[in-house]
Amino acid sequence: MSVKYDLEERTYQFANECRILFKSLKYTTANVEDGKQLIKSSGSVEANYIEANPGIMEFKKLIIESEGITKILSTIIKKFE
Repeated sequence: MSVKYDLEERTYQFANECRILFKSLKYTTANVEDGKQLIKSSGSVEANYIEANPGIMEFKKLIIESEGITKILSTIIKKFE
């Protein structure tokens, strides 16, 4: 069974919703400063995921390849038993 993870889309929506929330806040010094930090950190979640994703995909490919190699080795070993 293949499960599709939409984490990239969800992190994008999270960052977007944080910006919408920030726009709805009353203009005070505290809200502006907290809002700046919220926007920076919400965007970094998506950026970190996107940056890590190629490594995750490469790791998944290695696992699939190792499973294939294991099957091939098992077949070869059975021939010699």
